[in-house]
Amino acid sequence: MNDTNVTIDDLPVRDELRGKSPYGAPQLDVPVRLNTNENPYPLPEPLVERITERVREAARHLNRYPDRDAVELRTRLAEYLTKTGSHPVGVHNVWAANGSNEVIQQLLQTFGGPGRRAIGFEPSYSMHGLIARGTGTEWISGPRGDDFTVDVPAAAKVIAEHRPDVVFVTTPNNPTGNAVPAETVLALYEAAQAAKPSILVVDEAYVEFSHGDSLLPLLEGRPNLVVSRTMSKAFGAAGLRLGYLAAHPAVVDAVQLVRLPYHLSAITQATALAALEHADTLLKYVEQLKRERDRLVTELRDLGYDVTASDANFVQFGTFADAHVVWQKILDRGVLVRDNGVPGRLRVTAGTPAENDAFLDAVRELVSYVGATPTPPKEQST
Repeated sequence: MNDTNVTIDDLPVRDELRGKSPYGAPQLDVPVRLNTNENPYPLPEPLVERITERVREAARHLNRYPDRDAVELRTRLAEYLTKTGSHPVGVHNVWAANGSNEVIQQLLQTFGGPGRRAIGFEPSYSMHGLIARGTGTEWISGPRGDDFTVDVPAAAKVIAEHRPDVVFVTTPNNPTGNAVPAETVLALYEAAQAAKPSILVVDEAYVEFSHGDSLLPLLEGRPNLVVSRTMSKAFGAAGLRLGYLAAHPAVVDAVQLVRLPYHLSAITQATALAALEHADTLLKYVEQLKRERDRLVTELRDLGYDVTASDANFVQFGTFADAHVVWQKILDRGVLVRDNGVPGRLRVTAGTPAENDAFLDAVRELVSYVGATPTPPKEQST
């Protein structure tokens, strides 16, 4: 049965999903792909061998369900967070799921839902709003300043007005790259609790690339604060789909009310455990990418582009009269970057030195194009 006259508009889709587009970036076969914030370095061979060993062992028991609560994996994630986050974290503080998107979905299923509201400060990670709508949660778009920072008085005003049940703060922010100071997060947390008891989610997907520290220490004494993470970026494991959160044990207990039975496969758990054994090696690649990210910032500014300070593994730059036209001109030179829809801006992922050289060569050529000439750069620190 394949009635080509039937479209999504003919189906009984929920009203809040009508007219929306699925999340995704163009997947094009070009020499240099710097549009999805992936880690460009393949996993080192010793880690590949260790994954093979762990998966082989797990495969012997695939006739049985995996560990439903992923206790060993959560224990190792807690050890990693304690070592790198300057804050002691135990297994009961950690929950893991299939990518940070499933973590976000479970949080919204637990604390959001029909008749409840979530707020984020945009432009930011668009999946927060998409997942909110998918769970029947009303989505409120909060403001950011012209420099893409969160203005605390303006944000607190929106929180007081809408009294959200869940608040999202992304730091480093995607797609802009700038970090949110701890004092801003604390002010938003207090504003959220004053409006009504609500969950504040700090999305730290890119924190390993930051010049500063994780906000994990803010968890102390704040049971309604959650920090979410992913292994997709710093661990170079985007294909693994493993996300996790750190929070008060009561939050971990709560999200288990909505998680599907045996949601993390034995293969996923085995692969993630192998990656955590090699965390120190993988973080050395992160240091290389941080240097390349900083090089992109410096060279783009030297060319006269307006560059947002970045603590992530990507850089937002502009400004352009028509960003999509410039995106196409860069693509015509064999380099794929991201047009996120931020007016006048594009985003480029930090790649290998050779990939970054190809990107910089492309944008050097564009300086002379009408409509692609950058505005004078602003003074910003990295």
